[in-house]
Amino acid sequence: MKVFKKMGWFFKREWRSYSVGVIMLVLVALMELIPPQVIGWVIDRITQETLTGNLLMQYILLLVAVAVLTYIFRYFWRIMIFGASYRLGRILRSRLYRKYSQMSPAFYQKRRTGDLMAHATNDIQAVQATAGAGILTIADSLITGGAVLVTMAVTISPKLTLLAMIPLPFMVILTSYYGKLLNRGFKKAQAAFSMLNDKTQESISGIKVTKTFGYERSDQADFRRMSDDVVEKNLKVSKVDALFDPTIMTVIGASYFIAIFYGAQMVLSDTISIGELVTFTTYLGMMVWPLLALGWFFNLVQRGSASYDRIQEIMDTENQVGVDYKIEGQPEGDIIFDLGAFNFPDDESDGLRDVRFAIKKGTTVGIVGRTGSGKSALIRLLLREFDTVNPEDIKYGKHPLRDYEISNLRRQFGYVPQDHFLFSTSIRNNIAFSNPGMDEAEIYHAAKLSHVHEDIKGFTDGYDTVVGERGVSVSGGQKQRISIARALIMDPEVLILDDSLSAVDAETEEQILANLQDSRAGKTNIITAHRMSAVSHADLIIVMDNGTIIEHGDHHALMAKGGWYHDTYNAQALRDALESTLDDLVLKEER
Repeated sequence: MKVFKKMGWFFKREWRSYSVGVIMLVLVALMELIPPQVIGWVIDRITQETLTGNLLMQYILLLVAVAVLTYIFRYFWRIMIFGASYRLGRILRSRLYRKYSQMSPAFYQKRRTGDLMAHATNDIQAVQATAGAGILTIADSLITGGAVLVTMAVTISPKLTLLAMIPLPFMVILTSYYGKLLNRGFKKAQAAFSMLNDKTQESISGIKVTKTFGYERSDQADFRRMSDDVVEKNLKVSKVDALFDPTIMTVIGASYFIAIFYGAQMVLSDTISIGELVTFTTYLGMMVWPLLALGWFFNLVQRGSASYDRIQEIMDTENQVGVDYKIEGQPEGDIIFDLGAFNFPDDESDGLRDVRFAIKKGTTVGIVGRTGSGKSALIRLLLREFDTVNPEDIKYGKHPLRDYEISNLRRQFGYVPQDHFLFSTSIRNNIAFSNPGMDEAEIYHAAKLSHVHEDIKGFTDGYDTVVGERGVSVSGGQKQRISIARALIMDPEVLILDDSLSAVDAETEEQILANLQDSRAGKTNIITAHRMSAVSHADLIIVMDNGTIIEHGDHHALMAKGGWYHDTYNAQALRDALESTLDDLVLKEER
């Protein structure tokens, strides 16, 4: 029952709908009390031989009127109660989606996609059922059951009613015990379903890799194992669930036995009439639904409680990034790193240390280094995917990053990440993602700057080509260049290319960089790369290794130092020259 207290905010909001719905249920319960009485009257008239055709017609018309009114009242309680529960589902989905949208990457490092999807589907459905069918079952069982008991006691026999209700306490004790078992079992079943969701999502996303390595059978075996676990846990829930109805029917059977045994004696002693006994047993039959509804109620409440707790756990998770800010406006000016040390959550070793440099407004900065040297970590801190301990570690203009409202801060950046993500829509919509109403000419211009316009024109549907999930229908290089176009169309104050030219050839890379130099004069550019040629034109080049800066300067200064940059640049230039020579030799042989 605690779940109703937790959802009190919603019941206060929808009290009118629930009030009207409950009133309709009361009217339905009153209407349902009439037919058994009519049956008893008819039987007594027959035994007394006083039933006439005219009187029988009146009874039939009364039953028809009751049926019509019951139909109307039932229609309205469904609209009111179930309509309110559907609105709860919509509210919870909206809140959950908003929560997902606001959370920092640290949250998604701990939570898997399938689990988050399970919260937004199965868990919300369970809570919605509690607010709909749960309210119906408890209200209907109390109203109908109470009305029937009162009518049985008042109109027929309080003694017989009391005797017939003797088995009820046993049902209450047993269903309460079943409810506790159901709550524990349903939580485990939902957790298993979340894991299966994770596995399904991961398998579908990685289907190419699975097929390439011939891992289908092993993957299928893993899926079967997890699916069997879900089935096993749900079977345990079903076994507990299956105990409710037999328990209730046993109680009802015991009540019938007592009612008929003692009722027959009361008829023989002329304490009640045969018609009243028939009415009593009919009323007792009407108690089946309230008692079944009570068992169903415990089932729904335990499921809803378990699911609401799972949802609330997500909602109560605090977002560590972007909560507090002092400045509403957008930042402007130089970007200054004065970072002593930083490590990612749950990582004991320092990810970055002694990182100190300035990015002057309107300049291009290149960040290079080995894989895992900390290049992307700097970008993630700049975008405030994570926050440093000391707010003064990174400043934009005159203020720390943390002082700016996070959405206004991020509007200054056009970001092309290492892991390029394209939505399952047209190329046009992917490029114009930041502004769906973007002019066609601007879309073409951005595509030309990223050197992907000619590729797109070569597709059958051109810019209307649907790229498929995560851009599956385009090559890696095309995906990168479409992502660059998506960032360029924003004309951001700061453009960040996080190793975003790795899938294009050297000639295309050179053309894209030349276009960026021409189109983004006076604006800040940050480029991380493994190929030194991608940053050789930069005003400042930062060389990272093991989370710290080991060299910095422009291309000529770094070449003069003869350090890591010098050696790597020469090695890559020699490799490119050898590859070019080999290509020329192959062409000569083919001729």
